[in-house]
Amino acid sequence: MRPINHGLRIGLMLLAFIVSSSAQAGEREALLGTMQAEMERNRTELKVDEYDLPYFIGYRIIDLRTTNIEASFGALIEDDYLHERKAAVDVRVGSYDFDSHPDAEVRFDFDSGFRPSKNVPIDGDPDGLRATLWLLTDAAYKKALSTYFKKKAKRVSTVKKTHVDSFSRETPIQRVTPRVEVNVDRRVWRNLAKSLSKRFRTMPGLMTGKVGFEVEHISTSIVNSEGTRALKEYAIYSVGISASARAEDGMMLTQGKTRYARSASTLPQKAELEAMVDGVMRDLAALRKAPVLDPYTGPAILEPEAAGVFFHETIGHRLEGERQNDEQEGQTFKGQIGSEILPAFIDVRDDPTSQVLQNVELNGHYPFDDQGVPASNVVLVDKGVLKTFLTSRTPLEKVSASNGHGRARGTRTPVARMGNLIVESHKVVSRKKLKEMLIAEAKAQGKPYGLIIADITGGSTNTSNYGYQAFKGTPRMVYRVDAETGNETLVRGVEMVGTPLTAINKLMAAGDQTGVFNGYCGAESGYVPVSAVAPSLLFREIELQRTQRKKLRAPILKAPWNSDHR
Repeated sequence: MRPINHGLRIGLMLLAFIVSSSAQAGEREALLGTMQAEMERNRTELKVDEYDLPYFIGYRIIDLRTTNIEASFGALIEDDYLHERKAAVDVRVGSYDFDSHPDAEVRFDFDSGFRPSKNVPIDGDPDGLRATLWLLTDAAYKKALSTYFKKKAKRVSTVKKTHVDSFSRETPIQRVTPRVEVNVDRRVWRNLAKSLSKRFRTMPGLMTGKVGFEVEHISTSIVNSEGTRALKEYAIYSVGISASARAEDGMMLTQGKTRYARSASTLPQKAELEAMVDGVMRDLAALRKAPVLDPYTGPAILEPEAAGVFFHETIGHRLEGERQNDEQEGQTFKGQIGSEILPAFIDVRDDPTSQVLQNVELNGHYPFDDQGVPASNVVLVDKGVLKTFLTSRTPLEKVSASNGHGRARGTRTPVARMGNLIVESHKVVSRKKLKEMLIAEAKAQGKPYGLIIADITGGSTNTSNYGYQAFKGTPRMVYRVDAETGNETLVRGVEMVGTPLTAINKLMAAGDQTGVFNGYCGAESGYVPVSAVAPSLLFREIELQRTQRKKLRAPILKAPWNSDHR
């Protein structure tokens, strides 16, 4: 999961002008109307010889507008604005029971022939839009027919234990969310990025010192042959602060902070941003002096953000629906509904309907998914028992309907993805008690210390059936807790690793404070905004290995602004 914490209040921005990042209400309806007209034309007339008409046609138009400003050591290095519209077309031949959508056994062929552009006119020209949809639909229909017959032929030689439908039947929706206005004064952002990043000049030895502001505004229009006609809009603002330096032993160290917000009014103010920059420098200075931790296996506390990333990687990805159908996946929990997969005091749910938690706006909120299915709060694990999976409109064995988690970046095909993954515990202790339990467990295991993993940048996991079923997390701030005195010492040079089922079943207790990790998650359908919410967690055993980083010399000369010869 890629971290990008964004947020900044523009309370000091005096003349913020409004960049209209979505069409007027009438233009939005016109866009949906044009999509509807071309879809109807194709639905009734698109046919090749004696072959079947499509039973389903779905259109998505994704309107993306981004503003990106970044400064390094007080100098502006990026000032970009992008506006593009692209179309995604889904054409299916056959029936809900068995259709042309490529599965794990029959993939799309890659041909070198003509490939129609997915670009849609940004000026709203209806004929230009229909032309794009016309060519994409034509290509998708021909491909669907080819794939359909390949899948039917595959049935002759392939044994399937149970039948699973190809596509779920869902109730059409008619919904248009309110317009989202993006408030950006680029002049103020430029000045703020430069002044904040210039503060990094005060710390000798830094190799990078950057501050970046970004706002991403996405409008998604959905029309399909079942009757869905919907449009959703959102904007995510972000501020990212990062710096890097080498320790005396040559190890490269990085530190940073990221904040997200759904509106300009909830971004941090200048004073808070300055404190964030100063905090990054303090942490980096402390890391440069910190000892390198030896590889470690033993008890550890994961603070809330680290615990959220841990569950996202170890459990969340393995509960995404399409992975249960794909024989190339590890299918860790396939056939386990009704079985205990976690300690009995743990609940896990995914709730994209939640917008704010503990005054933090959640990245993973959305009203309906990219297949036009309303978002829902899905209880995945109840008291340790697996209840269901996250699903798109691709049915699973024993789970035939979508629960509104079909998500994608841009024109990629939506698949089941996490939104706001929320971990809750029925076994809660105070922060003080959690540390006492950590020390007691370290002593019981004969360990000289336990660990507290306080901050993490993100993680990754392998869910396929080749290679190892493993996960990895990249902690930024790790503290060694002396088993005799309880003193905490900052250490560096390790990353968290392990196998999911082994690690998760070493969970002992949870703290009484919950935290939010906001970021972006990359998987088969691209990067989508997500949140992970969890309490502090105490594990009987966590494994950390040395980071594989080259140890090189720091720059020979001082930075120009720290030099005596300017």
